[in-house]
Order: sequence, then structure tokens, then C-alpha cells
Amino acid sequence: MFAAALMLPAACGHVDYEAVERGTFSGSVYVMWIDDGSPDKGDGRFLFVPVPGQELTYTRAAKHGGQVIRPAMMYTDGGSIPKIGQVFKGFSPWGYAPAYMVHDWIFVAHHCVEDGKATEAEKVVETIDFPGSASLLAETIKTLTLSGKVKKDDVAPRVISSAVAGPISKGLWEKEGACPVPRVSPEDEARAKAALPGGSAKMLRGMVRTLPDGQKVPEKPAQVVAVVSF
Repeated sequence: MFAAALMLPAACGHVDYEAVERGTFSGSVYVMWIDDGSPDKGDGRFLFVPVPGQELTYTRAAKHGGQVIRPAMMYTDGGSIPKIGQVFKGFSPWGYAPAYMVHDWIFVAHHCVEDGKATEAEKVVETIDFPGSASLLAETIKTLTLSGKVKKDDVAPRVISSAVAGPISKGLWEKEGACPVPRVSPEDEARAKAALPGGSAKMLRGMVRTLPDGQKVPEKPAQVVAVVSF
């Protein structure tokens, strides 16, 4: 969500990384590459796909009332890390994947609440404002680090947290008419489900669904590029 802000110090805000409290992650993260570009570099289209029974869930600390955040299927760009920054330790677009998925979901939910198109799941996080979204990312990254899911890094978490608090990210937050309808196209949803454990191209062939434009659901499943389980 924060794109080139990582390379522009003046475009950063401030988040007190030391002050945020860790929460708890549970479930699994499945990120799938739909098409175009390179899956390892964060190019092209990607989907975050909740696995039934293993849905990614982030439970916040008591300070935030134990708020439970459970992202639904959505398009994502991972960490939106510019290619020039991906060579540095800690700045892979998928390095903090669970944290990025929660942060992306907050943006999707916020846009849909503002546009009057929010689902019940999206309304759950409508109390989170823009500064809160940046603090939440810092919080989730700290949770991943303290739980041993990622290696400790003295620079990346602080830089990333401040980047998402800056004006570039705020501009995205304030964008009007940004709620995607549908959230995910039927074609991409079908390809993603075929790539889940137990899914297959054969399953896709068995689907008798026709897309709105009259095209058949393609047989090629999406490609899983990131999996994290708690």
C-alpha cells in the first residue's frame, strides 16, 4: 500500500514502533499469483485467499479491546516495495506477508465503508482511522517478529511503519469511489480456489459456471507464492 514512499524519507510520517503492543496471529496466509509479471518480485496481480477452517485472524491486544481482524479474499500487492528497495534485507514484498494482508484489508474495508458498500466483515474495522492503520501495521510486524515468524530486523519494521503513515499512503486512504465491486472477479476466484489444498484443474473443469462476459472459467489454477501458518 505504500509504494515508493519507502524511497522518499520526506513522504514518511511517524509511528512509534517501540510503543505498539503485540497481538496474536492464527490461521494461515495463502497469497496467489494470478498473472502478468514475476511472482517473486510482486509484479502482476495477486490474491489473498482465506482457506476455509484456517482463515488468517489477527487478535489485537487488550489495549484495543481484543479486536479481531479476519481479512476476506482480496487483491493485494504485498508490501508494494519498489524494485530498487527489494535488494535490501527486510524489504521483500512478501517478507511480512501476514502483516501486509491485514493492512491491505483495512484499506479495502475503509474504502467500502466510505462508499456505503461495506460487508458485515468490513464494518467490523470501520473504527480504525488512518493513523490507526499505520500503527496496526507496526503492531502486526512486531507480532511476527516476537513470535519468531520472521527474523529480527532493526531497520525495516520502523521504516515500513513510518512509510505507511505518510502522505502517499494517506492519499490512497482518502481516495473516493475505491471500493471494488465485486471485490474479486469470478474468474480469479475460481482460479484461486483451484490452487488451494484439495483444489485442482480437474475441479475447475467440473465447474459449470459461465462468467458474465460469456467466457468459461479457465482451467489453469493460480500459483501459490506465499504460505504462512500459525
